[in-house]
Amino acid sequence: MNTTCPRVSVALASGLVLAFAMLASVTAYAADKPADKPAGTTLDNLIAAFDGESNANARYIAFAKKADEEGFKGAAALFRGAARAEEIHAANHKKVIEALGGKAQADIKAPEVKSTKENLEAAIKGESYERDTMYPEFIAKARKDNNKDALRSFNFAKTAEAEHAKLYKTALDGLDTWKEAKTFYVCPICGYTTTSLNFEKCVSCFTPKEKYISVA
Repeated sequence: MNTTCPRVSVALASGLVLAFAMLASVTAYAADKPADKPAGTTLDNLIAAFDGESNANARYIAFAKKADEEGFKGAAALFRGAARAEEIHAANHKKVIEALGGKAQADIKAPEVKSTKENLEAAIKGESYERDTMYPEFIAKARKDNNKDALRSFNFAKTAEAEHAKLYKTALDGLDTWKEAKTFYVCPICGYTTTSLNFEKCVSCFTPKEKYISVA
């Protein structure tokens, strides 16, 4: 005599059907999920950095124009110097991207230009993010992957961005004194930017100071 409760049998059968359905769903997802380039690879990070540096270049060129219009010649020169540095960083990233078989692409967005004071504040925020968050994360991944070229490119950019943040903060704190023309010097190899060539070799990449680019 079968003493199994019909309700229990039905529940058990329903549970088995649900379990098999979930297994089939997971299997189908795994089969369809792209596996050729997981998110967060060093190549992905290089492409993201290339896009960021390319947009920073365009943004700082626009900020320089606004600073000139408002009579802050020193701030305009700083923006132009930083723009040149971002261009160098983008070029460095591009070389590594192409060496890895990737393609360097940037989605250049129209810069949001406000007053020079506000533009300096925005620049400090952007440089601080790259110095404190973005590049440290990218550097850690490149180090884990033992990708020395990417590590070098990221480190060059991080060091320069830290100096940019300091220069922008100095300009913001004494903006009224930045109406006079100034000259900045940019390393053509790593983008390090400074107001004085009081050294023999670049503090970041050891390039002779004679090769620095002057930007006014």
